[in-house]
Amino acid sequence: MEIGDKVKFTGCSKEQQKWGNNTDPTDKLVVGSEYTISDIEIHSWHTKITLEGIDGRFNSVCFNVV
Repeated sequence: MEIGDKVKFTGCSKEQQKWGNNTDPTDKLVVGSEYTISDIEIHSWHTKITLEGIDGRFNSVCFNVV
């Protein structure tokens, strides 16, 4: 994943959502919809992504690059 990539939201379990203190609710997102990555924050055990036009940071495992 890189800034500018299009990703598709695949859904997220509560555990995936909370991993790495990602507390932003995924109810802002629609399963199957595509979003554009505007920022990436890489940590040793997880990666958080920010999406254009959406407030918050989300666990990258909840997305597939399209």
